[in-house]
Amino acid sequence: MKFMKLGSKPDAFQADHGNSLRYVSSELATDIVITVGDVKFYLHKFPLLAKSNRLHKLVSKANEENCDEILLDDFPGGSKAFEICAKFCYGMTVTLNAYNVVAARCAAEYLEMNKDIDRGNLIFKIDVFLNSSIFRSWKDSIIVLQTTKSLLSWSENLKIVGRCIDSIATKTSVDPENITWSYTYNRKLTEPTDKIVELSQEKIEPVPKDWWVEDICELDIDLYKRIMITVKSKGRMDDVVIAEALKTYAVRWLPNSIDALVSDAHAWRNKSLVETIVFLLPCDNDNAVCSCSFLLMLLKVAIVVEADESLSELLMKSISLKLHEACAKDLLIPARSPQTTTYDVDLVQCLLNRYMSNEKESGVKVNGDYILAHGSLLNLGKLVDDYLREIAHDPNLGLSSFVGLSQSIPDFARPNHDSLYRAVDLYLEEHPTLTKAEKKKICGLIDVKKLTMDASMHAAQNERLPLRVVMQVLFFEQVRASAANARALSYNRRNSSSHIAINEDEDYSNHISQLKIKDEELQNKNGKLNKKNSKNSRSGMQLLPSRSRRIFDKLWSVGKGQQGENRCSETSGSSNSPTTSVVVGDTKSCGSSLRHRRYSVS
Repeated sequence: MKFMKLGSKPDAFQADHGNSLRYVSSELATDIVITVGDVKFYLHKFPLLAKSNRLHKLVSKANEENCDEILLDDFPGGSKAFEICAKFCYGMTVTLNAYNVVAARCAAEYLEMNKDIDRGNLIFKIDVFLNSSIFRSWKDSIIVLQTTKSLLSWSENLKIVGRCIDSIATKTSVDPENITWSYTYNRKLTEPTDKIVELSQEKIEPVPKDWWVEDICELDIDLYKRIMITVKSKGRMDDVVIAEALKTYAVRWLPNSIDALVSDAHAWRNKSLVETIVFLLPCDNDNAVCSCSFLLMLLKVAIVVEADESLSELLMKSISLKLHEACAKDLLIPARSPQTTTYDVDLVQCLLNRYMSNEKESGVKVNGDYILAHGSLLNLGKLVDDYLREIAHDPNLGLSSFVGLSQSIPDFARPNHDSLYRAVDLYLEEHPTLTKAEKKKICGLIDVKKLTMDASMHAAQNERLPLRVVMQVLFFEQVRASAANARALSYNRRNSSSHIAINEDEDYSNHISQLKIKDEELQNKNGKLNKKNSKNSRSGMQLLPSRSRRIFDKLWSVGKGQQGENRCSETSGSSNSPTTSVVVGDTKSCGSSLRHRRYSVS
């Protein structure tokens, strides 16, 4: 830190009565009393009159009124700043630094300690110190700018604030390779403690482009706003770095809890802060400057503190362009009255609709269909299913809202239905009073063909699912096993010379046995999927619940019937593939009786 010493005489100021009284230790009796706030200064007229034009006027006026006391109630900087000026008048040693120079400069201006009364006046000396040292120092400029908060009007008039802001903004635009001063940078370090990086001629690590963002985070939002506007106006700062700076400031000052956001002590500040940050956000034309999580955080705060609706609309427009980058936790935005749900589901639905609309507008139309960003929509599908799992626990969440969110994305955005199945199961568990029609509607969202073996095994013994769904799950698993068996037989015929022997009946039975479940491994109180199923173990298996077992037994016999039919077909030189209808009847016969007796599970 830079400093400047003034004067050469020893400090002769003494304190009494708990610092409420200050006087100069001297053989000469004091002849004037100056009161600054709660502190009385017993001083001598001559040194004061020689350095301060205003004190000269006040003392003259006091003499005319036969008064030996002067009141300075509105003195800038208080008693500490006045003591600096008084010591300068006496020629006593006083040290100026970044923490007291603003107060001293304002006090000197108030006392008119300028060139009109003395060539070596205090104002001149302080201005030299500011220009030659303070404004050339990165950290001293920030410290001085912070101290102007208590003397803002004085500092503005003396142009200290403006010069500090210009000094800071100019330094942020310097090429990182030319930076030779110290700065604080710890956000990307693994160590939890702050680290001061001292840069010397031998630079160990390259200086990052956003080296400056943390150092200005301690400033109040008004001063911070002015610095960022100046930085942007210079046009030399990357938008990504500006976005990073705004994010760092928001994380530093915005509380995480809803109660803290809306508390009477900080609600206005938080509202001002989020409005300012959104105002400062760079134009995200390339859709890559601000992260979606950061924008959703700002939207959440804006909604909670009831910021201007145009601000929320601006954020939603930006979010809808990159919603696929978000995670489910980001979308948990508290609902506002008159909504009864815990989270604002309608807002998320609106964002999804906007996103899909943007994707269609940017896509290429081919044969009536849109070619969309496949990877982005796969991420969106995962996001929607994860969000459904988060909100499924809400007892006030309506079925239409759940179904609407699920259907907001195209089918190919959800290649796997395991996560959707979990969300549906959680919803059924939390809403046990659903009617059969409602259960049918929500379970209709699930495509059993897109469930993995784990999910199918869980669904097969899930008592919350309608019987029709369980039957579809079991049937598809039987069809899938039959198809796998057929492929194995075909492979065996093509590779008969390789001495690979495949037992058809044993392979089929082994595949079907994967649906038999260990009691102790799949008993789960919350109805969640148990991923510890033993697919390779054949011993100690328990049968499915009674409802599922009856269906399973039917499908088992159907499977055997299909095998018989396949063998018969092989004899005649034809092949059969699994369909949505299964032939049930006398498996010894391959004639017309098989075509008249079917069980439909569609």
